Amino acid sequence: MSPVRRCSRTACGRPAVATLTYVYADSTAVLGPLATYAEPHCYDLCAEHSERLTAPRGWEVVRLSDASGPTRPSGDDLEALANAVREAARPQERTAQAGGKGGARGGDPVEVGRRGHLRVLRSPDS
Repeated sequence: MSPVRRCSRTACGRPAVATLTYVYADSTAVLGPLATYAEPHCYDLCAEHSERLTAPRGWEVVRLSDASGPTRPSGDDLEALANAVREAARPQERTAQAGGKGGARGGDPVEVGRRGHLRVLRSPDS
């Protein structure tokens, strides 16, 4: 079992329930459900501190609602992952990439599709 993350505010030891991220380019503070993993540029806040959060003058606070439970991958996410695994498992493309020269970018893979953070890569030879 993973340890309980604590509020990032000084001298607060309460359990964190929300994650705060700043989007400096948009002058926006985004407060959402507790992130799955602790990130170095995000702040975990307890319920009290997340409710009392204010932003600097001229900034906007965006509060993302909790979907009342842990998030699960959608069908589209799982399908994209399965397609990416199938694509990576094709032996002819792996051999083409391994046998490619790689010098003049001839053997480098080309991105042909994207879904979220997953990318589909193909060898330029195929």
